[in-house]
Amino acid sequence: MIPENAIKPADKRLKAGNIPEGVIPLSSKEKTGKKLPLPIGISDYRKASTEYYYVDKTLLIRDFIDERPQVSLFTRPRRFGKTLNMDMLRVFFEKKDEDTSIYFRDKKIWTCGQEYQAYQGKYPVIYVTFKDVKCENWEVTYDLIYKILRNEFERHSELLGSDKISLYEKKYLTGILGGEADENDVAMAFLNLSRMLHMHYGVAPVIIIDEYDTPIQQAHIRGYYDKVIDFMRVLFSGGLKDNPHLSYGFLTGILRVAKESIFSGLNNLKINSVLDNRYSEYFGFTPVEVREMADYYGTPDKYGEICEWYDGYRFGTTEIFNPWSVIGYFNNECIPRAFWQSTGSNDIISEVLAAASNDTFERLESLMQGKSFVTHIDIGVIYPQIHNNPSTIYSFLLVTGYLKAIMTDQSFGGDYICEVALPNKEISYVYSKEILSQFENVIPPSVAVSIQEAIYTMDISALQKRVEAFLLQTISYHDAANETFFHGLILGLCAMLDNRYHITSNREAGNGRFDIQMLPLNKKLPGILIEVKAGKDCNDEQLTELAQTALDQMNDRQYHLEMTGQGVTEILKYGIAFSGKKVCIKAERSRT
Repeated sequence: MIPENAIKPADKRLKAGNIPEGVIPLSSKEKTGKKLPLPIGISDYRKASTEYYYVDKTLLIRDFIDERPQVSLFTRPRRFGKTLNMDMLRVFFEKKDEDTSIYFRDKKIWTCGQEYQAYQGKYPVIYVTFKDVKCENWEVTYDLIYKILRNEFERHSELLGSDKISLYEKKYLTGILGGEADENDVAMAFLNLSRMLHMHYGVAPVIIIDEYDTPIQQAHIRGYYDKVIDFMRVLFSGGLKDNPHLSYGFLTGILRVAKESIFSGLNNLKINSVLDNRYSEYFGFTPVEVREMADYYGTPDKYGEICEWYDGYRFGTTEIFNPWSVIGYFNNECIPRAFWQSTGSNDIISEVLAAASNDTFERLESLMQGKSFVTHIDIGVIYPQIHNNPSTIYSFLLVTGYLKAIMTDQSFGGDYICEVALPNKEISYVYSKEILSQFENVIPPSVAVSIQEAIYTMDISALQKRVEAFLLQTISYHDAANETFFHGLILGLCAMLDNRYHITSNREAGNGRFDIQMLPLNKKLPGILIEVKAGKDCNDEQLTELAQTALDQMNDRQYHLEMTGQGVTEILKYGIAFSGKKVCIKAERSRT
């Protein structure tokens, strides 16, 4: 509930000329006829909502007020608007000397009426983001977390002059600000700061913790996981578990916290995952929002291409576009690229794949063929499980944005059975680079380079010898049992060339689906098409016929049409046939 003495009628708070210096109302900008700039990398709500094209997500506030859980966790993939939404909540709820209602009066939340407006600007807020805590060791991590918390204490330096908090508490506050607090004092930061703010303002604060699990992920990768967990357990529990000085708490992250033992016994936590319907439309863009954006920038005809590349996510039952990539697409003059690829580390996925079985690789490769499969999903998956249970890869891929759930059925114990697939063309590209390129771990760089050179120079004899030698040295007869394995192996080799080529697999072209296409980024380079076949116990003559069949298939079904349509004038075609550890390659060059 909102304390009655903290509420002022909203119509009395807005005064003429009360807009802060430098802020131009959206309506004024639009009158000039200029298009608003795109909010690339903008996570400051006040800037995003007044100086850039802003997709209005303020009804998240309405839905929260209707539900009012004491602590809410939102788990979403990276770059889906978590930080911007948390800053929006901070600006909405935070009690300030300035009138911050101006940032909401032209937004959807304000049309919901006085019942919701009454919450605006009524609470002290504690806000921290751990999104940049990506350190090599615990000492540096702790130092950075301390600095982040100290900055938040400094933002509330009005407490130093308060006559409502004790000298002991002021001494604690001074110790934090002066860098003199020990680890135990720092771990109690949320609890102590929330108590002081409650006493000073007479209203319990809102605590917002953005990207809570970034330090935990880094700690797992770098080997200091237990130290981070021990510290975070005290820090978070003090602020969020049974804290009488808390009005509401918000957290964001990629993974949920239930099994991390950080909030052991916390019974006031409401988890909102990618499989839940509530709040599903507020992280990422909906189809309506993308259409409006395309219309605004004068490119309504590009909507289909945007869908092909960046649509396909499903949060709860809501269709969602990747917001980072949609913005990048418009900023790149509507030329599609895999914009999401470079926005974060995939060390965790690399770790899982390092221990993955051939069956796992086959399933992942099947996704590139547009297929789906049913698997167990644990949205409470945690980092230590990677070593104990490599099958958790599908849970990690889902919560991190590399898979979508087509069908979801909750099983006993709170886990799910999901039918999963790749969301879109962008993720197919990212997948081929970052997932299937894990074959780099088993292909020595010198071997990869020699094979790539043979492909590029069309030296069939050298290519055949090098591939065959590699197979003899590295794989067992069991590994060499099926075509899917060989397809993945060749795709992994090709993925290493992706600084010069856009590599795709199992896509429709001409009158069929090619195995591997390497579209040159520089059209002066030749394009490359590869068709893979595998047979059992083939003699040399049968293997040669199989390779020729692969080559003929590319010509008969005109797989080259997509590349020639994009201005590629020279194409190298390879039919590669495998049988056990033997290989035969047929090739030809075509020019248009």
